Amino acid sequence: MSSAPPPHPPADRGSGLRWSAWNLLLLLPLLMLVTPWFNRATPRLAGLPFFYWYQFAFVIVGVACVWIVYAMTRKPARRAGSDAAKGARS
Repeated sequence: MSSAPPPHPPADRGSGLRWSAWNLLLLLPLLMLVTPWFNRATPRLAGLPFFYWYQFAFVIVGVACVWIVYAMTRKPARRAGSDAAKGARS
């Protein structure tokens, strides 16, 4: 009987969770959950009651917050590898 080689240990990829002060920006969309702040009909925008257009505006605000946090907290590209590749092509 032949035995299979032992599996390779997983590569150290680090933790998927990283803390950054930018993550606090993700709390802003949670303000939309405070219903008493926007549970009214006036002011109207293009005929829509405040209740509806406020929620739509917060969808845009939430997407913007997530994009900003992503852009500010993603890992930078490896410069050494890209510089070496440029030198090899030259």
